[in-house]
Amino acid sequence: MKTSPLLSAAALSLALLSLAACDRGAPGTSTSRTADDATRAAASNAVPPVRRDEWPLPSIAASAAQPDLIRGPDGSLLLSWIEQGDAARGEAAHALKFARYANGAWSEVREIARGGDWFVNWADTPHIAATRDGALWAHWLRKTARATYAYDVVLARSGDGGATWSKPVPVNTDGTPTEHGFVSMWPVGDDRVGVAWLDGRNTGGGDHSAHGGHASGAKHAPGAMTLRTAVFDASLQRSDERELDAMTCDCCQTDAALTARGPLLVYRGRTPAEVRDILVARADETGWQAPTRVHVDDWTMPACPVNGPAVATYATSATVAWYTAAGDTPTVKLACSADAGATFGTPLVLERGMAVQGRVDTALDERAAWALWMIEDANGQALRFARFAPDLSREMQRGEVATLRGKGRGTGMPKIALVDGTAYVVWTDVIDGKPSLHGARYAKVP
Repeated sequence: MKTSPLLSAAALSLALLSLAACDRGAPGTSTSRTADDATRAAASNAVPPVRRDEWPLPSIAASAAQPDLIRGPDGSLLLSWIEQGDAARGEAAHALKFARYANGAWSEVREIARGGDWFVNWADTPHIAATRDGALWAHWLRKTARATYAYDVVLARSGDGGATWSKPVPVNTDGTPTEHGFVSMWPVGDDRVGVAWLDGRNTGGGDHSAHGGHASGAKHAPGAMTLRTAVFDASLQRSDERELDAMTCDCCQTDAALTARGPLLVYRGRTPAEVRDILVARADETGWQAPTRVHVDDWTMPACPVNGPAVATYATSATVAWYTAAGDTPTVKLACSADAGATFGTPLVLERGMAVQGRVDTALDERAAWALWMIEDANGQALRFARFAPDLSREMQRGEVATLRGKGRGTGMPKIALVDGTAYVVWTDVIDGKPSLHGARYAKVP
C-alpha cells in the first residue's frame, strides 16, 4: 500500500497540472508504448540522475523476510518483516516485527505478534498500515486446518505507536477451512482502516484443487476465489463487508492506495475463459464502482501465476505496475491515470523477455513515478528500477538496484516508498539458504 500524504490546495493544483498528460489511447486497445534505446538515453541524459546509496536497515535477526514498506501520514517510513524464531531458545516459529524510520534514524525494533500456527510463505505476506490518529494496524495469516492452504486473515491495532498491540481479530468470519489472504489495507478517515482480501469460502477446500491451483490447471468447481472488503474501527469492529468480485485469480497479490477521491484497489481478475488481466476497483462517496480492466492484455492462463499488480497514488493521479505473459512473452508494464483510476493511459513496456519475473512495485509523487521488477537469467537474479516523469511522458533513469545471490521465489516481493523525493527500496536475498533483508535509497545528487 502506498498512501499519499495530505496535500495543500497549491500542491494539489500542481499535481493535477503535472499529471494531466497521461496518455489514454483508444478505449479497448491492446497496444503498449515502449521507448527505443536512443530515445531512452536522450531522455535520461536530459534529467539529473538520482544517486544510489546503501540504506542500512535496523538490527534484524537472521532469517528475516516478507518485508512491507509504507510511508505514514507523518512522513515517516514503516518497515515490517517476519523473523524465524530460535527453537533452541524455545521461541515460537515466527515473529512479525517493525521499525520506524524518521529524520535519518531508525526507532527500536518492536514485536507486533509471535506464533507457531501461522501460514508463512514468500507470496502471501503481512502488511502494516497507519492512520492519521497515530494508530498502527497489522495483519498476518493463521492456519485453521491441516490442508496446506487453509488459513485465515487476522488483524491487530496499536494505539501507542506500536509499544503494545491488541488481541488479533479475524478479518474473514466464514469459518471454512479454505484460503484467505493476499491482503491490502488503506486508511478510512482518521481512525479506521479498509481491508481487502482474496476469500476462498466458495472453493470447497484448502489445497487449491478446487479453484485452479498455483499451476495445476484444474478448473474452479465448485466455486471460485472471490475478492471481499470490510472496514474496521478503533475497536476492531467491522462494517461495510461486501464481495467486490465473485471470480478472481486465486493467489496473486492485491494492492491498494488512497487518491484524493477515495481508494483504488488493484488485483488480477479471472473470467470463465481464463483471461487473467489486471482489474481496478475504486470507491467514492457513492460507494464501490464496478471493477474495470487497467488494460486489455487478454492474457489467457489456466492457472494462477502468483504475480499480482501494484498501485501508487498522488492527489488524483495513480500508477499501476503489473506482469503479464500475453502472447507467451513475459512482460512488465506501467500505466498512468490522471482521474483517480477512472481511466488509464496506454501502458509503457518496462521490459519483456523470458528473463522477466515480474514481482513489481511502484511509487509516485509530484516529482517522479517509479517502478521495480525482478528478472532471472543464467547469471542469476536482479532487481531493476525505472524512474519516469509523473505522467510517464519521459523516462529519466533506469538501472539495477541489486544483483541477488538467491534464485527462485524465495527472494519474494521488493518494496519501494518515497519521502521528499528520495526513494527507499527494500528486498529479500537468500544467502547460504537463509533469507535476509537489504535496503537502498535513491536521492538527488547535491
